[in-house]
Amino acid sequence: MNISKVVLTQDGSHTLFNKQSGEHYHSIFGAIQESKHIFIDAGLEVIDKEVKTIHILEIGLGTGLNTLLSMQWAEANGRRIDYTGLEAFPPEIIQLKSLNYPHLLKMDKVLPPRFYSTESKQKLSPSFHFKWIHQKFEGFYPEGNYYHLIYFDAFSPEVQPEMWTEEGFLKLYKSLKTGGILTTYSCKGMVKRALKAAGFQIEKLPGPPGKREFLRARVPVK
Repeated sequence: MNISKVVLTQDGSHTLFNKQSGEHYHSIFGAIQESKHIFIDAGLEVIDKEVKTIHILEIGLGTGLNTLLSMQWAEANGRRIDYTGLEAFPPEIIQLKSLNYPHLLKMDKVLPPRFYSTESKQKLSPSFHFKWIHQKFEGFYPEGNYYHLIYFDAFSPEVQPEMWTEEGFLKLYKSLKTGGILTTYSCKGMVKRALKAAGFQIEKLPGPPGKREFLRARVPVK
């Protein structure tokens, strides 16, 4: 039995609706549009150009859309990315194969299913290395002072409150380099408080269509 179904969003790109959580993986106003706005434009685009290999951690790998967009960005900008995606409950392969991201982004259609094909590191292109970690966030302890950028893309605080805690954000704070960035779609008060308590400096930014604001958090430069 499928626990999710493919949904067409307003920008013509797909998302999945998870029947167990009652939530979509992306905005129904535009999946690609939202991911580009929050994670690529407000995150990847602002990483220092002097960084030779950008280390990215995604919490909530999901459909792999953020991964595809990051891979496309790396190739277009001549930058190298070492990407780690954490996902305890991956979508079904048959649904990953049906998503229209590769067609819209003009990328290889085998990529979304391939993200979940192994937990070993894969060299998906000369500029993009990828690793999937099949684990719950609560038991995950990333390497300290390692990542330049974190995409925090879990289901909402209402559905997964255990993901949006001060304790969880403190782990991520410690895993980021000084000046490192965390971006997330949520702008709820409890999220802002948890990020601040973990040590992050936060800023509210204008959201993509259908969303008023989202958050970008940084590890302060001391």
